[in-house]
Amino acid sequence: MIRFLQKENRVTKALFVVIIAAASISMVVYLIPGLTGQGASSADTYAVVYPHWYSRIFASGDAISQQKVSQVAQMQIMQRNPQYADNPMIVSLFEQQVGQQLVQQQILLAEAEKLGIRVNNQDVRNYLQTGPSGQILFPGGKFIGAERYAALIQSQFEIPVSEFEENVKQDIAIRRLEALITAGVTVSDKEVRETYRRANTKIKFDYAVISVDDLRNQINPTDQELEAFFKKNAARYATAVPEQRAITYFAFTPDQVPGGVQQPTQQEIQAYYNAHQNEYSTPEQAKSRHILIKVDPGADAKTDAAAKAKAESILKQLQGGANFAELAKKYSDDPGSKEQGGELGFAQRGRMVPAFDTAIFTQKIGEYKIVKTQYGYHIVQVEERQPAHVQQLNEVLPTIQATLIRQKSAEAQENYARELTSEAIKNGLAKTAEAHHLQLTTTPPVGEQGVIAALPDSSQLLAKAFQSKQGDPAQFAQTGEGYAVFQVTGVTAAHAPSFADWKSHVLDDYRGEKLPTLLAQKTTQLAETAKSMNDLAKAAKAVGATLKTSDEVTLSGQVPDLGQVGQVAPQLFDMQPGNISGPINAGRTGVVAKLLEKQEPTADEIAKALDVTRDQMLEQRRAEAFNVFASNVINYYKKHNLVQINAKAQTQLPGE
Repeated sequence: MIRFLQKENRVTKALFVVIIAAASISMVVYLIPGLTGQGASSADTYAVVYPHWYSRIFASGDAISQQKVSQVAQMQIMQRNPQYADNPMIVSLFEQQVGQQLVQQQILLAEAEKLGIRVNNQDVRNYLQTGPSGQILFPGGKFIGAERYAALIQSQFEIPVSEFEENVKQDIAIRRLEALITAGVTVSDKEVRETYRRANTKIKFDYAVISVDDLRNQINPTDQELEAFFKKNAARYATAVPEQRAITYFAFTPDQVPGGVQQPTQQEIQAYYNAHQNEYSTPEQAKSRHILIKVDPGADAKTDAAAKAKAESILKQLQGGANFAELAKKYSDDPGSKEQGGELGFAQRGRMVPAFDTAIFTQKIGEYKIVKTQYGYHIVQVEERQPAHVQQLNEVLPTIQATLIRQKSAEAQENYARELTSEAIKNGLAKTAEAHHLQLTTTPPVGEQGVIAALPDSSQLLAKAFQSKQGDPAQFAQTGEGYAVFQVTGVTAAHAPSFADWKSHVLDDYRGEKLPTLLAQKTTQLAETAKSMNDLAKAAKAVGATLKTSDEVTLSGQVPDLGQVGQVAPQLFDMQPGNISGPINAGRTGVVAKLLEKQEPTADEIAKALDVTRDQMLEQRRAEAFNVFASNVINYYKKHNLVQINAKAQTQLPGE
């Protein structure tokens, strides 16, 4: 299905930017430590923000409800990670983050109020019309109407228009606060020119590389040195050998369950079908194809007329018997469908943008029609429509039978595991295994992250075993192919190994500790040798380094074995061709470079980019200035106990 015709993504993205968690404070959430405190006692109150010291006395703070936190968290999850919408742990994490965002936002709104910043209904309308949602709510400059507007907000955010517009007011207020606070931020022409020059200077260089991997094997301590290192770092190795447990168990596979698996009865099949009919219902849908003649939003009348004329010309060709697929491949501006001859496949009612949706569910099958949407002119043909219907039982019978057999098999296995466990608790593992002709096994000591080779999947068994004590009653766990009934029969506590047993690990640790110093020494030696010989290639050969040549790069460029040049070796941009650098520490490598070429932007190029560069620098500096302001304000509220968070609401998982 073509993506940009589906309204959910585009509408939500356009509207999402004007609601809770304004972009202007997004960085603050990660810069400010978590707010803490207690005192918001209402079960539905997440937090209370007190704008003034006396607000607490008169209990006149601004409350943030837990319902609001949950609502915004769900919306963010659906925007970013819809697959986790039903995961309580993920939902809880999102709610904690959203709670922090809303508290910080409310603090900034309180400051905006103190500074006299006000937002009225006309401000909201102007923002919705001229902002990123304008093409959705005011196509062609005309409002879509109160009824469609309310339905759109409800379908996308599940909130009434009044609440949505209040969110917009808050966003506008924070944007105005940011504009007020950062109004004095400036940047000089000299800074702009220097920033552009440095960012767009290109260099090319030879560089010699020494890798820690090459040096590792050069570190060969004696056994006496290793043992001394082992003793010196005794605390490091005190629990190097993790706790291990011996486990006695017997296991069974599905084919060993007495009685096998019963086939589902007709009554069970019918009951399952009745209970899951919603899974077998197919909504009304239409299959269509189109040819798009794109018109950009805001295009002038002449451009629009030209696009319409082109669409009408293609329509006449189709009506004259031309091949639709060939014309789509030749003329369509929709990259998602043109190579498929304009085919869009089946779409459910309400999934396409309104005008297109109306067309494919109303026009006659087979006829061609021009439809105008915010994307341009579409020549649309409906190929097939299917009414809403429910699949009959005989259509889904094999699927239901397979599902019920799996359920019965799983239930039978678990019931058998429970029976055997009860019997083992009463009679012991050995007698129970013998009575049911199952093999009893005791593992050698195994760690929590280890494996029991005889089992297809021992992860559940080991997880339970390490939550138990030696001598606890028998338990059961899935094995990936049936179940195992087990007990912990031995525990070996975490302990220090002997030097002889741990010698290879000690050698790795010793080398790891010595490598940074050795790498620094070798790189310094390489740099000194290269400068004294004035020849990087000969110096590299002398010390066993690898010589490479970079591509032409800027500050943001990446070079193998070095990384981002502007972060690791910005000094290279201050050198002149022929210069050799000092030692460069790139983490796992040491590098020495010789500059080959340097190309700076011309004065004309700098002049042409002056305005754009200034805007970028101002935007960055204003964001930094506002975040400093926001950080100070939020810390003030924390320091003076003007924020109270309901700890129970903050940590409670959904459904608890």
